[in-house]
Amino acid sequence: MSTPSAAAEPTTVWAELRHAEPSDVPFLRRMIYQMAEFEKLTHLFSTTDSSLLSTLFPSPPLPPFFSFTPLVLYLSFTSPPVPSPQTLSITQFSLPSPITDSDETDFASPLGDGRVVAGFVICFPNYSTFLAKPGLYIEDIFVREPWRRKGLGKFMLSAVAKKAAELGMGRVEWCVLDWNVNAIDFYKGMGAEVFQEWRICRLAGPSLEKYKNE
Repeated sequence: MSTPSAAAEPTTVWAELRHAEPSDVPFLRRMIYQMAEFEKLTHLFSTTDSSLLSTLFPSPPLPPFFSFTPLVLYLSFTSPPVPSPQTLSITQFSLPSPITDSDETDFASPLGDGRVVAGFVICFPNYSTFLAKPGLYIEDIFVREPWRRKGLGKFMLSAVAKKAAELGMGRVEWCVLDWNVNAIDFYKGMGAEVFQEWRICRLAGPSLEKYKNE
């Protein structure tokens, strides 16, 4: 069992944020669908394993953080993970009580050793003309429901921000739905400024396709 089952004392868990690999694609697709369910946007969901594989893992591969960059959160319950070239960051935390993960089998890591996939981040570069510097835009950051409110979102966001700062980038940006008060409060607690005066503008679907032949 990867999920702690004893209720005696706090359980140590190791979290590793890794660069995703093609074998992670089925996990990414399932979590993206879970995110669409949470945001009540399943009617917009059309992602497939093959579409993720072709867009996130092109051949030849593109450099991380200067192209589409998927990161996957792994949890380990038996021993600390051994850092590899795929590792971005590792942290250790304690669970005060057991966690029941009903999707544990579906998210069992191909890396073995009882590890489980618990979340993901997808980011890509943008550019600030005011700063004349590149930045990172976080398209999605997601933690599966049983593992929320354990500090894992902060761990992932901090790791991405640290990498952006190390690369000399000017900023990290993302969007949040205006009804998601918990997320807004969390991001403010991370030091983020939530701009009320900016709104997302988007061309997509038929509105975008009509420009193809103009």
